[in-house]
Amino acid sequence: MAKTTGLGKGLGALIDTGHITTSGSSSINDVELSLIVPNPNQPRTHFDEESLDELATSIRELGVIAPVTLRKNADGTYMIIAGERRFRASKLVGLRTIPAYIRTAEDEQVMEMALIENIQREDLNAIEIALSFFRLMEDYKLTQEKLSERVGKKRTTIANYLRLLKLPAEIQMGIKDRKIEMGHARALLGLNDPLAQLQLYETIQRKSLSVRKVEEMVRQYSETGTFEKELPSKPLRDSLKEYDELKERLGALLGTKVHLSSDTTGKGKISIAFTSDDELLRLMELFDTMNK
Repeated sequence: MAKTTGLGKGLGALIDTGHITTSGSSSINDVELSLIVPNPNQPRTHFDEESLDELATSIRELGVIAPVTLRKNADGTYMIIAGERRFRASKLVGLRTIPAYIRTAEDEQVMEMALIENIQREDLNAIEIALSFFRLMEDYKLTQEKLSERVGKKRTTIANYLRLLKLPAEIQMGIKDRKIEMGHARALLGLNDPLAQLQLYETIQRKSLSVRKVEEMVRQYSETGTFEKELPSKPLRDSLKEYDELKERLGALLGTKVHLSSDTTGKGKISIAFTSDDELLRLMELFDTMNK
């Protein structure tokens, strides 16, 4: 059951409700958590457990500072328009009620408000935002220009998010899980081959490539059809001053002359000299002793 909370004008003035543009009461009510149900059209698909625990700790100490926004259903329950994280964290704390704005709206208005409210949040991942934009355009027959006006984002920003939905599903999941950044994803869109996109996506994770490096590799692929080859490792003779000393130590250990050679890629070989069959047998016995 909802109870109106007596809050002073000062506190009410601190709570911004201007982003909700539908009819209904603007008073704050205490609503029983048992009567609240999540919005099935909630754009957020992942709720970080650690983040929820931190929010729950804050609520336990300070209470719910920002009220959630609900719509009353015909059966007496309330559907969440905005504030599902606060609702979940309040349940973790064991609260019985939560402060809320109660709105009256049609189903399509609730969906629109929920999407716009969540799009404005900075902690949504890029794919959740892209899907929200797509659903708003599909459900309300909006152009990118109209959607830009509704959510306060530049049309080019909306277009960039929507393009992410063209990437392979594995990469989209990687964006959701924040395995790669938005900049990496935009660079991958420069490749028209899904297999090449997946190959570079795996390389980004394996080598922790910067966005600039990925952009360079995409340009390389566009020009040559292959990604930039690995840079050769520095040859031993260039990276170690003790190169000659190493030959002498090996020679002293084996009791014969040792020759080391390497090419520009760092690949090479070790040559061990022997002057007779007896010396070869001695070297073999020496290696056997080393292996024991």
